[in-house]
Formats: sequence, structure tokens, C-alpha cells
Amino acid sequence: MENFYMSRGASKVVNTCAGIKAGEHVLIVTEQSRFSIAQALATEVYRVGAEPTVCIMEPRSQDSAEPPKEIAAAMKASDAFLSVVGKSITHTHAVKDAIAAGSRGLVLTQFTESMMVHGGIEGDFEKLKPICIGMAQAMAGSEKIVLTSPSGTHLEYSAKGRRGNHLYCMVEKGQFSTLPTVEANVSPLEGTANGIIVADGSIPYIGIGVLEEPVTLKVENGRIVDISGGRQAKMLADDLKAKNDPNVYNIAEHGVGLNPNCHFCGFMLEDEGVFGSCHIGIGTSITLGGTVKASCHYDVIMKNGTIVADGRTLMENGVVKL
Repeated sequence: MENFYMSRGASKVVNTCAGIKAGEHVLIVTEQSRFSIAQALATEVYRVGAEPTVCIMEPRSQDSAEPPKEIAAAMKASDAFLSVVGKSITHTHAVKDAIAAGSRGLVLTQFTESMMVHGGIEGDFEKLKPICIGMAQAMAGSEKIVLTSPSGTHLEYSAKGRRGNHLYCMVEKGQFSTLPTVEANVSPLEGTANGIIVADGSIPYIGIGVLEEPVTLKVENGRIVDISGGRQAKMLADDLKAKNDPNVYNIAEHGVGLNPNCHFCGFMLEDEGVFGSCHIGIGTSITLGGTVKASCHYDVIMKNGTIVADGRTLMENGVVKL
């Protein structure tokens, strides 16, 4: 019966979020485990008079791994693409090149059938759009941003010359957005981030999920130099070390969750959207305005962030002050 109830979510994704029109060519990239979701989306794409193509690929070995070159080419040639996968392909050259070519895309990473029915997908994206854009514009280009949280985070960095990204689950030509997270983000200037990150919300990757206890990351000159905490901290540290890639320690992103319908559940795009939360992305930054390509992109999430950009308070203890 879950498939029946997914129809409303599929309609929202196709019509409200992607704005699919009759005659358009829509590529749906998926894995066998998420075929039911892809099928619901393809049904709605067909219903509105567009042409759906569903590509089932072998799950990537890790997040941020490129899709097969044939799928990357199809993404680039599409009018719009929908990524319904378990391992993220968001931070890849395939997505970056498709957007640069004029396609528009939505990524539904780690989506479950229930997420098509309840949770962040129920958010009022039109209403949240101006808040999201305002936050992104306020962060963009700031000489000094300070992020703190009640759990002990104190991170400072520069976003000078960097664009702000506003992902509010609706896209036009040459844009991509995550779904159902509504978030504003900026990519810190490489080498400028210093301080302490204390994640107390979630690390929705490699089986970590909602945190049992805080995970503390020490940052020096734009890179993580130490990870401490309990069992989940060790999982993160061991995974990053095994990548044998120094770029995985890069401070790639500072994101702000802005969807009041999202909740912490261990799934990436629900957790990152929790209103008032902040996340620090580590690893790849090329799709966000940075210059680093790493073998992964992970986000560590904290609750009730406070953000001060060039002396102006943008958020205080999870409350937007714009």
C-alpha cells in the first residue's frame, strides 16, 4: 500500500519541485533497491506528458563516486534528471556538468518509500524559498563567519569571494537541489577554517546515523586534524583514514537546515534539513563553489546553531534572525 500513497509525493516532486512540462525528456537514475520510488516518479512524469527514461545502475561503492559515463552523458543531455540512489552522486562531475549544460536536477539520496509520504516532503517549499535565499545571500562572500552551538562548536572561516547556495527543493534550468532538505550553504575558502566542530545531531553516512554521543572534530587551516568521541566517532575516523585521500579532511561546506517538517531519523536529506540545525560538509566541494574533489563528501550535523557573518547575527540557537 506504500506505493499507492507515494503518488502524492511523486506529484509534488515532478510538478512543484522539478516543474516538468509536457514534451520534456526526464532521466531518472536509480538502483534496484529504490526502483519502486523511481517507478512512482516515472509514472507521474509520463502522466504530465513528458518522456521518462529510467536508468538502473549498480550502487556506487561509496558516496561521491561518479556514475557510469553513459549515465553521466544522459544526465547532460536531459531536460531534467532525478537521482534516486542510496550512495550519493550529488558531489560529482556528472552533476556539475549536467547543470552547466542547462539541465536541472533533484537528488533524492537515501530516500525511502515512507519519505515520499511523510516528513520533509510535506514542507511548504514556496514559503521557505525566500528564507533560504536570504540566508544564502547573507552568508555569501562574508569575510568572517563564526559558527557556534550549545554542544561546544566554535568554528571560524572566510567565505570571501564564495557564492551562497540556496537549495529549496525547486529547480529551474541550470540548477540542482537536494530534497527534502531545505538548506542554505556556502563553501569556506580553502585553508581558512579553524576551531572545533561538535556534532550532536547526526552523521547520516556509513551506518552512523543519529548520534548516541557527541563527535568532536578539531580543525586547523581548513582541515580536520583530530576526531574524538565514542563508537561513532571511531567509525568516522576509521572510514576517512581508509580512503587514503588527504582531501577527505577538507572543510567543504557550512550548511543551514531550514525545513520545519524534517526530523532526525538517520537519513541524510531529512537530517540535514532539520530547522535550526547546521552541518559541516567535509571532502568534496566542487559542486558548492569550492575547488576540492575528494573520494567522499560527508556531513556532520549539530543542533541549534548560531551564525554570525561579518558581525551580523543570522541565526541564534536555531532561530533565524534575518
